[in-house]
Amino acid sequence: MERSGLSLKSHVRQLRERAGLRPGELAQSIGLTRQALHSIETQAYVPNTLIAFQLARVLNCTVDELFTLSRPQVNAELIGRATLPTRVQLARLGERLLGFALTGEAGLGQAADGMASALETPNELAPGGAEAVAVELFSDLSRADQTAVLVGCDPSLGLAATYVARQRPQARLLWHSLSSTAALHALARNEAHAAGIHLYEAAPGISNLDAVQRELPGQRVHLFTLWSWEQGLMVAAGNPLRLHTPADLLRPGVRLVNREPGAGSRALLDAWLSGAGVSLAQRRQLPGYTDEVPGHLEAAALVASGQADAAPGPRSTAQALGLDFVPVQRERFDLVVPAAHLQHPAIAALLLAVQQPDFRAELAALGGYDPQHAGELWQTTSPALETP
Repeated sequence: MERSGLSLKSHVRQLRERAGLRPGELAQSIGLTRQALHSIETQAYVPNTLIAFQLARVLNCTVDELFTLSRPQVNAELIGRATLPTRVQLARLGERLLGFALTGEAGLGQAADGMASALETPNELAPGGAEAVAVELFSDLSRADQTAVLVGCDPSLGLAATYVARQRPQARLLWHSLSSTAALHALARNEAHAAGIHLYEAAPGISNLDAVQRELPGQRVHLFTLWSWEQGLMVAAGNPLRLHTPADLLRPGVRLVNREPGAGSRALLDAWLSGAGVSLAQRRQLPGYTDEVPGHLEAAALVASGQADAAPGPRSTAQALGLDFVPVQRERFDLVVPAAHLQHPAIAALLLAVQQPDFRAELAALGGYDPQHAGELWQTTSPALETP
C-alpha cells in the first residue's frame, strides 16, 4: 500500500491480538468478512474511513494507532553481527538480497540504503542461513542490483572502491574487511561477488591459486592480479628494539601481536619463523603469538600504542600509522571472481579502475605497492569433470 514513495503500514493484527480477539470475532463486529479483514491486516487492502473508525472503536485505539505511514519495506538477509535496528547497505547476489550492517567507525561516514529491524514474525532464517530482517528503504531498491560486494583484508581495496565510483557512478562497490581465508569462505557462501586475497604457499605450491581450488572446488573462478606488496614486520617508530629479521622475534622481551588463523599475514609469519627453525610448539610460546586481531590496521594500532613491539603486515599500513617497517618478502595480491559475477557492472568497473594511471600512481604512493600488472587475468580454474 504505497503512497508517494511511502507505504501505509497496518497494525490491526497486533492490536487485535492484544485485545484477545480472534479474526472472525473482529470481522463480525464491524460487518466484514474474514477475508477482507485478512487483506487489511496484511496490507493488501486500504479500508475506507468508516471501517477504519469502526476498527478503532472496537479495538479501543485511535485510527493513527491502526495505520502509520512508513517508507517501503523489503525483506533481506542480515550479513554479520549487529544489534537491531541497524543501518544497512543492500546488495543482490542472484536471488538473495543481502543487508550489510553499517557499524563501527567505518560506517559513520557511509550512506545507508535502509534501516533493518526484526521481522514481525521472528525466528525466521533466510535460505542462506542468515537472519531474515525487514528493511525500511531510504533509497531506490534498484541500487542493490548495481552493487557488488568485495571482501579482503587490504585497506587499499577501499581506495579502489572510490575509483569505481568515479569510473562508473551508477555502479557501487562495497568493501568489507575479511582475512583472505574468510574472504574465500564468503565467496563459497555466495555472500560476496569478489575477494582480494594473499595466501602464501611454500614451494611447490602456487600462492593464492591453491587456496582458491581448495576453498572453491568445482567452480569456474578467475584470478586477476591486483598488485604486489611488501610484507614484513611493523615495528615502533625508530625501531627501538633493533628488529631486523623475523628471527629477532625470539629475543627476550619482544612482544608480538598476531593476525587470526586464515589471515595471509599470519601464514607469512608462520613461514618466516618455520624458515628460522622455529617449530609450531615454539611459536605458540612466543609472547603475543596467540594475541590475535582481525585486520592490519588493528595490529599496527597496537604497535603504535606500545601494547606490542611487532606485528606481521604490509609496508603501507606501517607507513600510514607512522611506524617503521622491516621488509621480509614481496607478495602478490589477487582478485578472485567467480565466473557468475564477472560481468557485474561494479566488478567490470573495478578491473578497469585499477588499470588507470591515476589509481596506480596513488596506490604506489601509499608505500610498498607495485601495481604494474593490476587488472590482468592471471589464472582461471576449471570445474571438476563429473565421473559418469
